[in-house]
Amino acid sequence: MTIPPTAEIQRIVYLGTPAAAVPPLRALCGAGYEIGLVVSRPDTRRGRGGTLQPSPVKAAALDLGLDVSDDLEDLAGVSADLGVVVAFGEIIPPALLEQLSMVNIHFSLLPRWRGAAPVERAILAGDEVTGVSLMAVDDGLDTGAIYRRAEISIDSDEESGALRARLIKLGTEVLIEALAEGLGEPEPQIGEPVYARKITAEDRHIDWTQPAVQIHRQVRVGGAWTTFRDQQFKIWRTAVDDSPVAPDADRQRAGLPGAISGLSVATGEGRIDLLEVQAQGRTRQVAFAWHNGARLTPEDRFV
Repeated sequence: MTIPPTAEIQRIVYLGTPAAAVPPLRALCGAGYEIGLVVSRPDTRRGRGGTLQPSPVKAAALDLGLDVSDDLEDLAGVSADLGVVVAFGEIIPPALLEQLSMVNIHFSLLPRWRGAAPVERAILAGDEVTGVSLMAVDDGLDTGAIYRRAEISIDSDEESGALRARLIKLGTEVLIEALAEGLGEPEPQIGEPVYARKITAEDRHIDWTQPAVQIHRQVRVGGAWTTFRDQQFKIWRTAVDDSPVAPDADRQRAGLPGAISGLSVATGEGRIDLLEVQAQGRTRQVAFAWHNGARLTPEDRFV
Protein backbone atom coordinates (compact mmCIF):
# COMPACT_ATOMS: atom_id res chain seq x y z
CA MET A 1 0.00 0.00 0.00
CA THR A 2 1.39 3.40 -0.99
CA ILE A 3 0.84 6.77 0.63
CA PRO A 4 -1.01 9.40 -1.44
CA PRO A 5 1.44 12.29 -2.09
CA THR A 6 -0.88 14.83 -0.48
CA ALA A 7 -2.02 12.67 2.42
CA GLU A 8 -2.23 14.41 5.78
CA ILE A 9 -0.52 12.36 8.46
CA GLN A 10 -1.92 12.73 11.98
CA ARG A 11 -2.11 9.30 13.60
CA ILE A 12 0.93 7.00 13.51
CA VAL A 13 1.88 3.53 14.67
CA TYR A 14 5.54 3.08 15.54
CA LEU A 15 7.70 -0.03 15.21
CA GLY A 16 11.16 -0.07 16.78
CA THR A 17 13.32 -1.85 19.32
CA PRO A 18 16.86 -0.60 20.17
CA ALA A 19 18.08 2.70 21.59
CA ALA A 20 18.62 4.01 18.06
CA ALA A 21 14.84 4.00 17.56
CA VAL A 22 14.03 6.06 20.67
CA PRO A 23 14.84 9.62 19.42
CA PRO A 24 12.47 9.42 16.41
CA LEU A 25 9.65 8.20 18.67
CA ARG A 26 10.18 11.04 21.12
CA ALA A 27 10.41 13.53 18.26
CA LEU A 28 7.10 12.36 16.78
CA CYS A 29 5.42 12.84 20.15
CA GLY A 30 7.06 16.23 20.54
CA ALA A 31 5.84 17.29 17.11
CA GLY A 32 2.25 16.56 18.12
CA TYR A 33 1.58 13.35 16.21
CA GLU A 34 -0.81 10.92 17.83
CA ILE A 35 0.85 7.54 18.39
CA GLY A 36 -1.88 4.90 18.22
CA LEU A 37 0.39 2.00 19.18
CA VAL A 38 4.07 1.20 19.64
CA VAL A 39 5.21 -2.29 18.66
CA SER A 40 8.57 -3.50 19.95
CA ARG A 41 10.31 -6.85 20.27
CA PRO A 42 9.47 -8.94 23.36
CA ASP A 43 11.25 -8.37 26.66
CA THR A 44 14.57 -10.19 26.95
CA ARG A 45 16.52 -11.55 29.89
CA ARG A 46 19.58 -9.46 30.63
CA GLY A 47 22.05 -8.89 33.42
CA ARG A 48 23.49 -11.29 35.94
CA GLY A 49 20.09 -12.06 37.42
CA GLY A 50 18.58 -12.84 34.04
CA THR A 51 15.56 -10.65 34.73
CA LEU A 52 13.19 -9.75 31.93
CA GLN A 53 13.80 -6.22 30.71
CA PRO A 54 11.95 -4.17 28.10
CA SER A 55 13.58 -2.93 24.92
CA PRO A 56 14.70 0.73 24.93
CA VAL A 57 11.76 1.63 22.70
CA LYS A 58 9.23 -0.10 24.95
CA ALA A 59 10.70 1.64 28.00
CA ALA A 60 10.49 5.01 26.25
CA ALA A 61 6.92 4.36 25.09
CA LEU A 62 5.80 3.50 28.61
CA ASP A 63 7.51 6.64 29.87
CA LEU A 64 5.55 8.63 27.29
CA GLY A 65 2.29 6.98 28.33
CA LEU A 66 1.81 5.17 25.01
CA ASP A 67 0.18 1.82 24.35
CA VAL A 68 2.77 -0.89 23.66
CA SER A 69 2.62 -4.39 22.20
CA ASP A 70 5.11 -7.05 21.13
CA ASP A 71 2.69 -8.57 18.62
CA LEU A 72 2.42 -7.20 15.08
CA GLU A 73 -1.08 -8.64 14.78
CA ASP A 74 -2.28 -6.03 17.27
CA LEU A 75 -1.81 -3.40 14.55
CA ALA A 76 -4.89 -4.77 12.79
CA GLY A 77 -7.12 -3.21 15.44
CA VAL A 78 -5.52 0.23 15.32
CA SER A 79 -6.60 3.04 13.02
CA ALA A 80 -3.58 4.94 11.65
CA ASP A 81 -2.50 7.05 8.68
CA LEU A 82 1.06 5.72 8.60
CA GLY A 83 3.46 3.27 10.18
CA VAL A 84 6.99 4.41 11.02
CA VAL A 85 9.66 1.70 11.31
CA VAL A 86 13.11 2.24 12.84
CA ALA A 87 15.38 -0.74 13.54
CA PHE A 88 12.44 -2.97 14.42
CA GLY A 89 14.35 -6.20 13.88
CA GLU A 90 11.53 -8.24 12.37
CA ILE A 91 10.13 -8.67 8.87
CA ILE A 92 6.81 -6.89 8.33
CA PRO A 93 4.28 -9.36 6.84
CA PRO A 94 3.13 -8.42 3.31
CA ALA A 95 -0.51 -8.67 4.40
CA LEU A 96 0.08 -5.92 6.95
CA LEU A 97 1.79 -3.72 4.37
CA GLU A 98 -1.29 -4.05 2.17
CA GLN A 99 -3.40 -2.59 4.98
CA LEU A 100 -1.10 0.20 6.16
CA SER A 101 1.58 2.26 4.43
CA MET A 102 4.89 2.34 6.28
CA VAL A 103 8.14 4.27 6.04
CA ASN A 104 11.51 3.28 7.41
CA ILE A 105 14.57 5.29 8.45
CA HIS A 106 17.59 3.39 7.15
CA PHE A 107 21.07 4.46 8.17
CA SER A 108 22.76 4.45 4.77
CA LEU A 109 22.40 5.94 1.31
CA LEU A 110 20.42 3.17 -0.32
CA PRO A 111 20.92 0.98 -2.27
CA ARG A 112 24.40 0.93 -0.70
CA TRP A 113 24.43 -1.05 2.54
CA ARG A 114 21.04 -2.69 2.58
CA GLY A 115 20.69 -4.90 5.63
CA ALA A 116 21.54 -5.19 9.29
CA ALA A 117 24.86 -3.36 9.78
CA PRO A 118 25.05 -0.33 7.47
CA VAL A 119 27.01 1.86 9.90
CA GLU A 120 29.69 -0.73 10.61
CA ARG A 121 30.02 -1.78 6.98
CA ALA A 122 30.46 1.80 5.83
CA ILE A 123 33.36 2.20 8.27
CA LEU A 124 34.98 -1.13 7.35
CA ALA A 125 34.77 -0.27 3.65
CA GLY A 126 36.45 3.08 4.20
CA ASP A 127 33.45 5.05 2.92
CA GLU A 128 33.98 8.79 3.17
CA VAL A 129 30.27 9.61 2.92
CA THR A 130 27.14 7.97 4.28
CA GLY A 131 23.71 9.17 5.29
CA VAL A 132 20.09 8.24 5.89
CA SER A 133 17.28 7.18 3.59
CA LEU A 134 13.59 7.61 4.36
CA MET A 135 12.10 4.78 2.36
CA ALA A 136 8.79 3.08 1.74
CA VAL A 137 8.60 -0.32 3.40
CA ASP A 138 7.94 -3.15 0.97
CA ASP A 139 8.37 -6.91 1.17
CA GLY A 140 12.06 -6.81 0.16
CA LEU A 141 15.19 -6.20 2.22
CA ASP A 142 15.49 -2.40 2.22
CA THR A 143 14.36 -2.26 -1.41
CA GLY A 144 11.58 0.33 -1.10
CA ALA A 145 11.38 3.60 -3.00
CA ILE A 146 13.04 6.65 -1.41
CA TYR A 147 11.15 9.67 -0.11
CA ARG A 148 14.18 11.60 1.14
CA ARG A 149 17.92 11.22 1.62
CA ALA A 150 20.51 13.21 3.51
CA GLU A 151 24.30 12.84 3.50
CA ILE A 152 27.07 13.30 6.06
CA SER A 153 30.81 12.76 5.84
CA ILE A 154 32.63 10.12 7.90
CA ASP A 155 35.70 11.26 9.80
CA SER A 156 38.71 8.95 9.41
CA ASP A 157 38.85 8.42 13.19
CA GLU A 158 35.09 8.33 13.88
CA GLU A 159 33.89 5.30 15.82
CA SER A 160 30.65 3.48 15.03
CA GLY A 161 28.84 4.73 18.13
CA ALA A 162 29.53 8.37 17.33
CA LEU A 163 28.61 7.94 13.67
CA ARG A 164 25.40 6.13 14.57
CA ALA A 165 24.44 8.92 16.96
CA ARG A 166 24.85 11.50 14.19
CA LEU A 167 22.83 9.38 11.78
CA ILE A 168 20.03 8.94 14.32
CA LYS A 169 19.85 12.70 14.78
CA LEU A 170 19.89 13.27 11.03
CA GLY A 171 17.29 10.58 10.38
CA THR A 172 14.99 12.02 13.02
CA GLU A 173 15.24 15.47 11.45
CA VAL A 174 14.55 14.07 7.98
CA LEU A 175 11.49 12.17 9.21
CA ILE A 176 9.91 15.12 11.00
CA GLU A 177 10.63 17.46 8.10
CA ALA A 178 9.19 15.05 5.54
CA LEU A 179 5.99 14.54 7.52
CA ALA A 180 5.56 18.28 8.02
CA GLU A 181 6.11 19.13 4.36
CA GLY A 182 4.38 16.07 2.90
CA LEU A 183 6.07 12.88 1.81
CA GLY A 184 5.40 13.39 -1.88
CA GLU A 185 6.20 10.79 -4.52
CA PRO A 186 9.00 8.34 -3.69
CA GLU A 187 11.70 7.58 -6.25
CA PRO A 188 13.05 4.10 -7.01
CA GLN A 189 16.49 3.24 -5.71
CA ILE A 190 19.19 3.73 -8.35
CA GLY A 191 22.49 1.90 -8.48
CA GLU A 192 24.01 -1.46 -7.68
CA PRO A 193 22.89 -2.74 -4.26
CA VAL A 194 25.52 -3.57 -1.65
CA TYR A 195 24.54 -5.66 1.37
CA ALA A 196 25.53 -4.98 4.98
CA ARG A 197 25.56 -8.39 6.62
CA LYS A 198 25.76 -8.59 10.40
CA ILE A 199 29.16 -8.07 12.00
CA THR A 200 30.58 -11.35 13.30
CA ALA A 201 33.38 -12.18 15.72
CA GLU A 202 35.55 -13.02 12.71
CA ASP A 203 34.93 -9.56 11.26
CA ARG A 204 36.35 -8.18 14.50
CA HIS A 205 39.38 -10.51 14.53
CA ILE A 206 42.48 -8.50 13.65
CA ASP A 207 44.74 -9.81 10.90
CA TRP A 208 48.01 -7.97 11.50
CA THR A 209 49.15 -8.54 7.91
CA GLN A 210 46.45 -6.07 6.83
CA PRO A 211 47.33 -2.36 6.43
CA ALA A 212 47.22 -0.21 9.56
CA VAL A 213 44.37 1.86 8.14
CA GLN A 214 42.18 -1.26 7.71
CA ILE A 215 42.91 -2.46 11.25
CA HIS A 216 42.06 1.03 12.50
CA ARG A 217 38.66 0.67 10.77
CA GLN A 218 38.06 -2.63 12.58
CA VAL A 219 38.82 -0.95 15.89
CA ARG A 220 36.45 1.92 15.07
CA VAL A 221 33.63 -0.59 14.53
CA GLY A 222 34.08 -1.77 18.13
CA GLY A 223 35.13 -4.99 19.82
CA ALA A 224 38.20 -5.66 17.67
CA TRP A 225 40.27 -8.47 19.15
CA THR A 226 43.54 -10.31 18.80
CA THR A 227 45.49 -12.87 20.85
CA PHE A 228 48.19 -11.94 23.37
CA ARG A 229 49.97 -14.55 25.48
CA ASP A 230 47.40 -17.15 24.38
CA GLN A 231 44.43 -15.08 25.61
CA GLN A 232 41.91 -12.89 23.85
CA PHE A 233 42.91 -9.24 23.89
CA LYS A 234 40.55 -6.44 22.82
CA ILE A 235 41.66 -3.18 21.29
CA TRP A 236 39.21 -0.31 21.67
CA ARG A 237 40.99 2.78 20.36
CA THR A 238 43.95 3.25 18.04
CA ALA A 239 45.68 5.81 15.85
CA VAL A 240 47.39 5.15 12.53
CA ASP A 241 51.13 5.89 12.56
CA ASP A 242 52.70 6.06 9.10
CA SER A 243 56.21 6.86 10.33
CA PRO A 244 58.91 4.31 9.38
CA VAL A 245 60.39 1.84 11.85
CA ALA A 246 63.63 3.10 13.44
CA PRO A 247 66.70 1.66 11.64
CA ASP A 248 68.26 -0.27 14.52
CA ALA A 249 69.49 -3.82 15.06
CA ASP A 250 65.97 -4.97 15.91
CA ARG A 251 64.44 -3.44 12.78
CA GLN A 252 63.58 -6.78 11.13
CA ARG A 253 61.70 -8.13 14.15
CA ALA A 254 60.07 -4.77 14.92
CA GLY A 255 58.64 -4.71 11.42
CA LEU A 256 56.94 -8.13 11.57
CA PRO A 257 53.12 -7.87 11.64
CA GLY A 258 51.91 -8.05 15.23
CA ALA A 259 55.27 -7.09 16.75
CA ILE A 260 54.92 -4.64 19.65
CA SER A 261 57.32 -1.75 20.13
CA GLY A 262 56.26 0.44 23.03
CA LEU A 263 52.63 1.29 22.27
CA SER A 264 53.11 0.82 18.54
CA VAL A 265 52.29 -2.37 16.62
CA ALA A 266 53.63 -3.35 13.21
CA THR A 267 51.11 -4.22 10.50
CA GLY A 268 51.27 -5.33 6.90
CA GLU A 269 51.52 -1.68 5.89
CA GLY A 270 52.45 1.03 8.38
CA ARG A 271 52.16 0.94 12.15
CA ILE A 272 49.27 1.47 14.54
CA ASP A 273 49.40 3.06 17.99
CA LEU A 274 47.43 1.58 20.87
CA LEU A 275 45.31 4.05 22.85
CA GLU A 276 42.81 1.93 24.80
CA VAL A 277 42.90 -1.84 25.35
CA GLN A 278 41.37 -4.63 27.41
CA ALA A 279 43.20 -7.76 28.52
CA GLN A 280 41.11 -10.87 29.13
CA GLY A 281 39.37 -10.72 32.50
CA ARG A 282 40.22 -7.04 32.94
CA THR A 283 38.39 -3.78 32.39
CA ARG A 284 39.19 -1.36 29.58
CA GLN A 285 42.19 0.84 30.28
CA VAL A 286 44.46 3.31 28.55
CA ALA A 287 47.19 1.48 26.67
CA PHE A 288 49.96 3.21 28.61
CA ALA A 289 48.71 1.72 31.89
CA TRP A 290 48.44 -1.75 30.35
CA HIS A 291 51.94 -1.49 28.89
CA ASN A 292 53.42 -0.54 32.25
CA GLY A 293 51.85 -3.56 33.94
CA ALA A 294 52.39 -6.10 31.16
CA ARG A 295 56.21 -6.04 31.30
CA LEU A 296 56.61 -6.94 27.66
CA THR A 297 59.42 -9.20 26.52
CA PRO A 298 61.08 -9.26 23.08
CA GLU A 299 59.07 -12.41 22.31
CA ASP A 300 55.67 -10.83 22.97
CA ARG A 301 53.52 -10.07 19.93
CA PHE A 302 49.89 -10.06 18.84
CA VAL A 303 48.67 -12.98 16.73
